[in-house]
Amino acid sequence: MNRAIAVDGVSFAWPNGQRVLEGCTFAIPAGQFWMLLGANGSGKSTLLKILSGLLVPQQGTTQIAGKLGFVFQNPDRQLVMPTVGSDIAFGLVGEGLTRPEAAARVAAALTAVNLGGLERRPIYALSGGQKQRVAIAGALASQANILLLDEPTALLDRENQGDLVAMTAQLVREQSLTALWVTHRLDELLQADGAILLERGRVTDSGDPQRLYRKIRGER
Repeated sequence: MNRAIAVDGVSFAWPNGQRVLEGCTFAIPAGQFWMLLGANGSGKSTLLKILSGLLVPQQGTTQIAGKLGFVFQNPDRQLVMPTVGSDIAFGLVGEGLTRPEAAARVAAALTAVNLGGLERRPIYALSGGQKQRVAIAGALASQANILLLDEPTALLDRENQGDLVAMTAQLVREQSLTALWVTHRLDELLQADGAILLERGRVTDSGDPQRLYRKIRGER
């Protein structure tokens, strides 16, 4: 299996001794859309921060075979420039691109998330769903091929939730990306290629999302 993300025996505790993760092990194949499912407080966001390098585990290892793009739960904490185009271009600073090259990357990324032509749109004028699409476009423009998404639908209404999940699944297929999507919404599992169930800091099951969906619902 060509693995994009591998986690082996990862454990983490806060300085006060509170254990958050305990011996987490799983692998995500390249080119697939996986979800990390668990109740609030199960350690999902902590695990994602370890994968992104924002936190260091006390035990265990992680391996990332590609360039990461991170999408936060609240896009207002991620989008820092006044317009859509300038925000995406801001993430390209330091890559040595000419202005036309950067503009082409921005335009292509916006087209991929179905926001083509909105480069001049003010960030404040966007809906919550559109802001999350801009955050994803920023990752695409930087040529990230592995997306980590921390409950990106948490602040969206039901219609926008479904649209964002479907769009991300399509991006994974069309652009050969790998995505790990953190959620506590059971229905979002049904569009994934695989899923990991996290309970009280431990990986208790993983694999086929349809099977996990039925298991959690108490169905056979």
